[in-house]
Amino acid sequence: MKSYWRSLEELQDPKALRIQEAREEARQKSLLYKSEGGNGGNSRRDFLKTLGFSLAAASLVASCKKPVEKAIPYLVKPEEITPGKANYYATSYYDAGDYCSVVVKVRDGRPIKIEGNELSSISQSGTSARVQASILNLYDGARYKGPQNLSKSITWDDADLEIPKVLSEISQSGGRIVLLTQTVISPSTQKTIQQFLQNHPGSRWIQYDAISASGMLAANLKSFGQRAIPDYRFDQAKVVVSFGADFLGTWLSPVEYTKRYTAARKLDEGQRDMVRHYQIESHMSLTGSNADVRFPIKPSEEGGIILGLYNIIADKTGAEQYPGPKSTVDVSALADDLLAARGKSIVISASNDENVQVVVNAINQLLDNYGRTILWESALLTKQGLDSEMYQLNSDLLSGEIDALLVWGVNPVYDQSNGEELEAAIRKLKLSVAFAERKDETARACQYILPEPNYLEAWNDLQPKIGSLSLAQPTISPLFDSRPVQDSLLSWSGTEMTYRDFLKSEWEKEYFPRQSEYSDFRLFWNHSLQKGVYDLPLSNSVDYSTESLPAAANKLPVAKSGVEVVLYESIALGNGKYANNPWLQELPDPVAKISWDNYASVPVAFAEENDLQNENVITINGLQLPVFIQPGQASDTIAVALGYGRVYAGKVGDDVGKNMFKYVSEAAGARKFSIDDAQVEVVSGVTFQLAISQTHHSMEGRPIVRETNLDEYLLKPDAGNELHEEHEKHHVTLYKEMEFKGHHWGMAIDLNSCTGCGNCAISCQAENNVQVIGKEQVRNRRIMHWIRIDRYYSGDPANPDVSHQPVMCQHCDNAPCENVCPVAATPHSAEGLNQMAYNRCVGTKYCINNCPYRVRRFNWFQYVNNDKFDYNANNDLGRMVLNPDVTVRSRGVVEKCSMCVQRIQDKKLEAKLDGRLLADGEIKTACQQSCPGNAIVFGDLNNPESKINKVFKDKRNYHLLEELHTLPSVGYLTKVRNKA
Repeated sequence: MKSYWRSLEELQDPKALRIQEAREEARQKSLLYKSEGGNGGNSRRDFLKTLGFSLAAASLVASCKKPVEKAIPYLVKPEEITPGKANYYATSYYDAGDYCSVVVKVRDGRPIKIEGNELSSISQSGTSARVQASILNLYDGARYKGPQNLSKSITWDDADLEIPKVLSEISQSGGRIVLLTQTVISPSTQKTIQQFLQNHPGSRWIQYDAISASGMLAANLKSFGQRAIPDYRFDQAKVVVSFGADFLGTWLSPVEYTKRYTAARKLDEGQRDMVRHYQIESHMSLTGSNADVRFPIKPSEEGGIILGLYNIIADKTGAEQYPGPKSTVDVSALADDLLAARGKSIVISASNDENVQVVVNAINQLLDNYGRTILWESALLTKQGLDSEMYQLNSDLLSGEIDALLVWGVNPVYDQSNGEELEAAIRKLKLSVAFAERKDETARACQYILPEPNYLEAWNDLQPKIGSLSLAQPTISPLFDSRPVQDSLLSWSGTEMTYRDFLKSEWEKEYFPRQSEYSDFRLFWNHSLQKGVYDLPLSNSVDYSTESLPAAANKLPVAKSGVEVVLYESIALGNGKYANNPWLQELPDPVAKISWDNYASVPVAFAEENDLQNENVITINGLQLPVFIQPGQASDTIAVALGYGRVYAGKVGDDVGKNMFKYVSEAAGARKFSIDDAQVEVVSGVTFQLAISQTHHSMEGRPIVRETNLDEYLLKPDAGNELHEEHEKHHVTLYKEMEFKGHHWGMAIDLNSCTGCGNCAISCQAENNVQVIGKEQVRNRRIMHWIRIDRYYSGDPANPDVSHQPVMCQHCDNAPCENVCPVAATPHSAEGLNQMAYNRCVGTKYCINNCPYRVRRFNWFQYVNNDKFDYNANNDLGRMVLNPDVTVRSRGVVEKCSMCVQRIQDKKLEAKLDGRLLADGEIKTACQQSCPGNAIVFGDLNNPESKINKVFKDKRNYHLLEELHTLPSVGYLTKVRNKA
């Protein structure tokens, strides 16, 4: 049987690891009663004394007068608000290249939850962890509260009087004004910017992406005459080859790509084929962990491998071959696979080297992929920044050639390698304005700070792809004295119109279909707002050119010696803009299972050669970083995440990790996200504590993850899952069989569709008021997430296979937790749910000890209104995100997944009021609704026509620890790989 392991410690000595974990658990239990100076032993007398004190304290609290909490009624109730009833608004999320059409749940005027818009052809009801966590950014105390000039509060009238005057003086004197923004995908905003530029001679607009696609844009301009990124249809592909592109995690459009990728790997409804995925990369990315075949390589080897692949395909198709760097990997079998799937394959690269991208374009052209799996008519527009323009601006600022800088949505003082020099140059400008929503290093250096509203407070339109439009509308009145940047630009251009009115006028002029079912524009506008999306006819043709190919092949980078460092974008923090979001800080990395820090991922062999352990410290070019030994890390490489090391982000994000943007260099006019020939030294005698959660639980040699290969599955549908039928035949139990006469709720998770992205953990956290506990408590193995995603390795530690498995309360019919609770705080419902009565729980933790799935969480401390846990729940603003339908738990109480029982009850009541039966799929749990891979099914097991019932009958379906006969209501579908 295949051997699985969660950490290198478990692989090397699983018995010693279990002993260590048992001792740690016993030590933590002893802390409950250990007295100062005592020997740590606890007698019966100690227990009774503690119990007596607890009862006395409870009596004292009960006798105290409860504070008066006054409810303020509506004097005039808004027509659209019914107290206690949620409203939903379609809007759009876009930031730093991430786009998602969303629906926002609003309770009594407060946005509290985000879901994907199922009407969107891009996100299709899915979200990412960052999109889910963006609801908390609205209630961030680090947001600017109003306009400032040199740190002193001013009015908007003051700003509108002073700034246009200086801008006019600079324009009239022939000075230079620069508007620096992230990629702007709003057509209406682009027009406001053009108006501003026309009214201020000498001004220039530069778009800048901290993690850019500049090389790809430049290559596509040469190959196709378009500075855009094509639409990758992973759902139409039979073979996908990715060179370092983490398209399931962070690359370009991960929510959309995950939807398509998982659709091509589903084996339900008679589908008997699935995409084969090759990943060639340096560090173990989320996408690499899902690959069927993975090649670990150094960054400098990529160019030679891609050229080698091109030349093999060119040789077999009769195309011209080109000399260049040699491939360090045999890719002949890979080339054969691609040729066999001609017209049904995709080759991509995340390289920012335009020469690499030109060769990738040539490979896809030889494979006839354009127009089939790679489309130009729906090209992606979310990355438009050219690094060369930003480097020129950087140089101009340092040489004093710029007079005014207006910064919107970017933070170059933080994410440019010479940030300190840039900060000094900005402070010397005649005028500097930051349109920053929240604290950042660049805004701190500017004279004026004119805060923009959060996207949930603002109007806008977006065009993430050619032919796809979406609208953004306010879901709440502005919490602070902010103003849309477009309003400022329009005002300073002499336009007496708000951006909302400008937006409506543009839509009436550009998109209103005069000959249609809409009698007037108002109906069209309202309908578009309700849907949130609007599609245009597609028409975008391109012609391929090989003119740049010979030169590109000749300029490809050559493989280098020495240690190379990969700088990558993390799943949680991205470019670091929202480092002050505690939900994202505490989200474990999908592969390393580390939160609250970045770290140096080193290969297993490197660690053995240098006698390194996790949490040792090394220096990379003089910068100290903690070590994490990462299976699958390529030899002679180290990987470190970007987005950390902020110094002016807020109380949560300041001084967390190290800023690796300082090591992003320039190569051929583009940003290079790797370090060549890095100087690495071991710092002896120094350790740095990491919040590692990957060794929380051990498989103990049991088949928790089950998998097979496609060829085996096609011959035998229960391949890899033979044990399930054996357990079903030999069940022996003392439990009385439970009968559910009404509903019996169940859940199934397709391991083929779960990528391990972590979106479900944040979605559950937002829905169920799961609290943040901080780095120290995560280290103490007390993380509160109701749903965790276990990651298992198997095979060679140098390049292992990886499996991801979401685990939540299994809602067992024979629940071991229920019969050990002395106060019946965890009863079974008539609908098959294992419930938690919080006001009955006294915190014995017997249920936790008796749960074989380790899915129950204990509130060791009061995490709300506690200065020692100074996160969002410690202030009134941050608590606005709480869901009023879910109890906020207190200290000493056990909590766990409830299958979103509040959603079940809401839909049951809705159906009752309508006088109808519940429809299958009508109830969606938070994790299910937001999952970008459609990996989760929830429904009524008593309904023979329900999808969940059919999934449970699938030959791939099994339950965790079936030998215990706990009869879980959660099933898993065996993972199927597609190895050659």
